[in-house]
Amino acid sequence: MSVLDRDLASLQEMRNLVRKAKAAQKEYGKLSQEKIDQVTEAAAKRMEAQSVRLAKMAVEETGYGNVPDKTIKNLFASKVLYDSIKTMKTVGFIHEDQEKKIYEIGIPVGVIAGLVPSTNPTSTAIYKSLISLKSGNAIILSPHPAAQNCILAVVKGIREVLQGEGVSEDLVSCISIPTMEATDALMKHEDVNLILATGGSAMVKSAYSSGTPALGVGPGNVPVFVERTADIKEAAKRIIQGKAFDHGVICASEQAVIIEGAIFEKTLEELKKQGAYYLSAKEKDIMDRVIQLPHGALNTKIVGKSAVEIASLAGISVPEGTKVLMAEETGVGRAYPFSREKLSPILAIYVEPDWQRACEKCIEILAYGGEGHSLGIHSNDEKIIREFALRKPASRILVNSSTTHGAIGATTNLAPALTLGCGAVGGSASSDNITPMHLIDIRRLAYGVRELEDLAKEVSTHSEDKDTLAMTDLENIVRKLLKEMVTKST
Repeated sequence: MSVLDRDLASLQEMRNLVRKAKAAQKEYGKLSQEKIDQVTEAAAKRMEAQSVRLAKMAVEETGYGNVPDKTIKNLFASKVLYDSIKTMKTVGFIHEDQEKKIYEIGIPVGVIAGLVPSTNPTSTAIYKSLISLKSGNAIILSPHPAAQNCILAVVKGIREVLQGEGVSEDLVSCISIPTMEATDALMKHEDVNLILATGGSAMVKSAYSSGTPALGVGPGNVPVFVERTADIKEAAKRIIQGKAFDHGVICASEQAVIIEGAIFEKTLEELKKQGAYYLSAKEKDIMDRVIQLPHGALNTKIVGKSAVEIASLAGISVPEGTKVLMAEETGVGRAYPFSREKLSPILAIYVEPDWQRACEKCIEILAYGGEGHSLGIHSNDEKIIREFALRKPASRILVNSSTTHGAIGATTNLAPALTLGCGAVGGSASSDNITPMHLIDIRRLAYGVRELEDLAKEVSTHSEDKDTLAMTDLENIVRKLLKEMVTKST
């Protein structure tokens, strides 16, 4: 089959999927909250049961991460996610304010396009499918070509559940011939109502430029500050746990650790005890060239690989069991490869004399590819914690938690999610962790609670100076018109 034929086949498949999804959603959106919850729960339980198998498939197909951590992510995207959304009201009357006489009705947006990355393929596919089903929508997944088989396996399992629940299997589907042309056309299709985009900057920008409403998140260059009042042992443990998890492919994982000078040596030693290897100046120079290619792009050979594998690739000998590679850095930007998002268990280490300077360094790192995403701080000084929260261009400030797990809601009470909005500063339409509530429109039923005459009376009570005399004149005109309307009606 030629490339041209593949493009045409992919486009035709996409159009067929959209047509079927639209028809399926039209019927599904009419169902009760109870039935929608039943369908969502059944799909979540199937994905929970398949979490290990899907993790194995993802690692084998992509070469990224490891099976135990991907299994945890699959369980998080199924069981943990479902537990957090199961009581949400998403369709019909979802909120009633008897006092204000305003009633809210949840309306599914319709057909959703879900873009799925290769770094977190099965967990993202599970998550997006479940929040779409919970909100009464249909979703069409566009998989990264390097992960299409494991993503298709997720979809196959969910479609079997949908059949068993007596609803259309076309509520969840996936492009099986992935091409850029099909993905682009999917995002621009007139019958696609919303895009859920997770991936690289170019893809997310394309989603927002498509003309279709979009919720997306791109890269995260997450800095973490260790302040002098922190529990250093706990901070080091959490940082290494977060950075090593699934070999660093989650966009919220720690990328740089800024340590206050007074506790630098002690923190460094704790990081080593927790499994980090501190690169010498010579080793760092070698690693700089391994992290970043000459033209400035990230070296994909290190993505999702273990610290030991990356060290071997660089020709550096490290102890077996090393979890993270770290090196001291001074600058931020293209000339400093350690300062970028690395999608691997590699950490930049900075030392600053005080929290004010650390604050500035964090902002500088966020500006280099992570604005609006997340930031971590390990501290027991509430004043400094609040100063960080007020000053940082980040949507999530994680306190005394791994940013990897805290940002997605695993170790914090943030909404469990694998699409993390970065707000306007990060080019996103939302700064929230995306939930089913972001996938519905809300229709409001509002009863009249006052008359126009009441409003006119309120205006007249404020007519105390020359600037409000015009309003009094307006009141007289309104009264006259109302009187005329009453006279005519009688």
